[in-house]
Amino acid sequence: MTLDTQKTQSTRAANSAAFVTTHWTRVLQAQGNSTDAKVALSDLCGAYYAPVFAFVRRSTHDEQSARDLTHEFFARLLARNSIDYADPQRGRFRSYLLGAAKHFLQDARDHDRRLKRGGGQQIESLDRETETATSIQVADPNMASPDHEFDRKWALTLLDRALNKLADEHKETGSAVQFEILKPWLTGDTENLSQADAARRLAMNETAVKVAIHRLRRRFRELIKSEIRETLHEPQELENEMQYLIAALSGA
Repeated sequence: MTLDTQKTQSTRAANSAAFVTTHWTRVLQAQGNSTDAKVALSDLCGAYYAPVFAFVRRSTHDEQSARDLTHEFFARLLARNSIDYADPQRGRFRSYLLGAAKHFLQDARDHDRRLKRGGGQQIESLDRETETATSIQVADPNMASPDHEFDRKWALTLLDRALNKLADEHKETGSAVQFEILKPWLTGDTENLSQADAARRLAMNETAVKVAIHRLRRRFRELIKSEIRETLHEPQELENEMQYLIAALSGA
């Protein structure tokens, strides 16, 4: 066996280990008892704060109340070892987080009702009307449901994290300018742009630009998959989650 072959096998083994040992796997394996698991859970919660806030915001009438509730939700999640009740068979951090947020809001509503029945305490209801409301508020049928808003924001957050990592990679290699010029072909903001213009700005021919965009898209997809892996317990669920993400973005 040559040295190059040994290095290749070693690299593949390391990549395989990295695939399996994701944030969510670390959390579930340790069930919140180790420092490593707590750090992993804290990282995941920090990364996916936005989807929970979007879900809570759809369930309340006041943005500040939604922010307060979201902060309280994560504070409780991190302080109470709530992860001990996670079901490894479900496998997805996304599913766990949404379910935990639903239970939290229901508990908050129950607490709200108990205080009302007790009397003597002035509280703000989760379902209160705005101060300027003059009639019963009817839900807008065109407004996304809380669950759908959570999924959509989850997908957007995941894409944004992958895009930021891709930008960092190009900064490290001294190609940040090229990345910024070609980024619209990742984000879909190319309405008033052409690859010929990009080629002129980069002093490249159009064929080279097409190749660069192809490589950029391929690496972006790899980073998206990497982000998804960090939220899965079972690696084989990766492609299903990719399809779920696409559906969430398309509004399906």
